[in-house]
Parts: sequence; C-alpha cells; structure tokens
Amino acid sequence: MTDSQTFSFSTGDLSIELAAPEHYQRVGELTAESYFAAGHFDSPDNQYLQFVRKVEERAAQTEIYVVRRAGEIIGSMTLIRAGSEYADIAREDELEIRMLSVDPAAQRSGVGRFMVQASIERARLLPGINAVSLTTGSSWKTARSLYESMGFTHFPERDWVVPNTEIKLVVYAYSL
Repeated sequence: MTDSQTFSFSTGDLSIELAAPEHYQRVGELTAESYFAAGHFDSPDNQYLQFVRKVEERAAQTEIYVVRRAGEIIGSMTLIRAGSEYADIAREDELEIRMLSVDPAAQRSGVGRFMVQASIERARLLPGINAVSLTTGSSWKTARSLYESMGFTHFPERDWVVPNTEIKLVVYAYSL
C-alpha cells in the first residue's frame, strides 16, 4: 500500500480519498460536466473534455482524489509531480493541482476550498515538496479569489497560453 492510498482528509461533512478504479468513470464525467457547465468550452465533445475523461490512463502517473458528501462523489482533483506527462507547470519541489472539479449542484458550498486545503495537507507529507502550484483561467475571477484568499500567490512570469488557442492561463503557488 502506498502513502497515497492511506492519505485521507475530512472536515465537517466532506471527506477526500484516493480514487479507486470503480470511481474513474464518475471522475471523468464529473470533470467534463463541471468544466462545460462553467462555460469554459463551447461543446461537451471538446477535445480537452475528452482528455479529462481518460481517468484510468491519468491514474497510472498521478494521484486522483474524490470528494464525498453523504457518500456521494461531488468533486475530484488530480495531484501531479514534475516529470509526469500530465504536469503543466510543476517544478521539482512542487505538487501541481490539475483538473479540480466540483459537481455544479455542489458549487459554492466550500468543496473547492476543501480540495485545495487537502492538496496542501498532502503536499506537506511528501519529501522534497515545498509548494503547491496550479493554473487557472486569467478571467476566472471566482477561482482566482479563492486561491488568493487561501494564501496562493500569482506568478505572472510563469503564466502561459494553451498551445494553438488564445486561452491564457495564470499560475499560482502556495509555499509550504
């Protein structure tokens, strides 16, 4: 058993645990649904939404977590270390959050904040990790406000544009 399999975090009525293979379909659909519902993509068949549905492939290189409330999976996130093909921005001493998603019916109820806090707690357990990093849309004010309220700092010199698009992503990091 790996330390990721034993990592869990809970507060109030929310708990987080490593996703098991039987959760992968739900994680993929939840991620795609939440991104589409937020208006980030014009079509539910967008290439990136197809990519986020490939949870089994991602799980081989990353840690994928599910959030439960009353036993129901209402959120998920992927935690990635530098060197993984899924890492966009992770430096050697960072744990990167990607594909953080919350069921649209559960948004604005503290689930996203809970997942970010859990990622910080997970990072503190990993030797050599000194920060948690993530990207978010440059115009996603609610997400940016959440990260800033939790002590994340924007690093504009690390901002980037998604290849072959005009989508600008901004980089935040939280020092442990």
